[in-house]
Amino acid sequence: MLLVYRYRVKSLTGLLQQQARTVNFVWNYCNDRQKDALRFSRPWLTGFDLNKLTAGSSKELNLHSGVINAVCEQFARSRVQHRRPYLRYRGRKSLGWVPMKGRDLHRKGNAFRFAGNTFRVFYSRPLPDGKIRDGSCFAQDRRGNWFLNIVIEVAEPPARPLSHGVGIDLGLKDLAVLSNQERIHAPGFYRKAEAALAVAQRAHKWRRIKAIHMRVARRRLDFLNKHSAELVRAFDHIAVGNINASGLAQTSLAKSVLDAGWSTFRKMLMYKAIRHGVRYVEVDERFTTQTCSTCGVLPDSRPKGIAGLGIREWTCSDCGAVHDRDVNAAMNILRRGRATLEAGISILKGGENVNGPSY
Repeated sequence: MLLVYRYRVKSLTGLLQQQARTVNFVWNYCNDRQKDALRFSRPWLTGFDLNKLTAGSSKELNLHSGVINAVCEQFARSRVQHRRPYLRYRGRKSLGWVPMKGRDLHRKGNAFRFAGNTFRVFYSRPLPDGKIRDGSCFAQDRRGNWFLNIVIEVAEPPARPLSHGVGIDLGLKDLAVLSNQERIHAPGFYRKAEAALAVAQRAHKWRRIKAIHMRVARRRLDFLNKHSAELVRAFDHIAVGNINASGLAQTSLAKSVLDAGWSTFRKMLMYKAIRHGVRYVEVDERFTTQTCSTCGVLPDSRPKGIAGLGIREWTCSDCGAVHDRDVNAAMNILRRGRATLEAGISILKGGENVNGPSY
């Protein structure tokens, strides 16, 4: 299992700035060579091809050879991932980035050695024992602070038994409504900062604007981290509705959807579940609001269409059960999640098909 630990760098940031500019030069060189291949109808360059073209340039560029190789390989991977013949050039407005090979980074107490330099960091949490893998890098945020991201391989924990599960219905007023009727209220950090942000924008105080956005992002991440960790510790399997956050971000609800951070919350639940041996699954949430969680049918009294969005509580005309709209959806999501997990486990036990979900 691969984990990423992030530490803020507190020394040699000037050296990192200089190396980041050289990394941009190498990246742009790879982009130029890829355009040459397109111009002359040659095969597209792979990471190995780019490494051959940049061989021997370490001393001239004053850059570690592992950094040059990592840049070339990442360029080739990004081009394939985005399915583009070439990528954007990196310039002065690009955030600083210095990738490295895992074998070139070494621990030295609470600091780290790389390319003959010792980088001191704010050692906010201990780094577990394990092999440092490729993908580690120095990265810069929008306020100019440098961070060391370490990809480390650790043993995968055993899966916990399926005893206590929860279904989660994501929303805007409440970030998450659980199947046990608990609610996580959406704090709306951006909405609360809009007034101060508007004042700073009218005054053209760009540093203040950047600071407000950064503070909002950090508060949101801290909030989502804490609540996702609580859920992973409390439950053995978690089912979440696959709400289309990117689609809703194109509507009039965009500001509220992005402020809620649904996608980030689900990603946190996913990787933390893997780390703690919890089974995580995303299920189709269609009709979870309209289906009765007691009798499992679509009654005539269910809230329908856009006109039914304002109905927060309804009674099933078939069995007479009274439902809270969001809690009912969360209970249906939990039921679908259990069915998905049980089907996958039975397939794996049977040995006929190993393509079931690997939770």
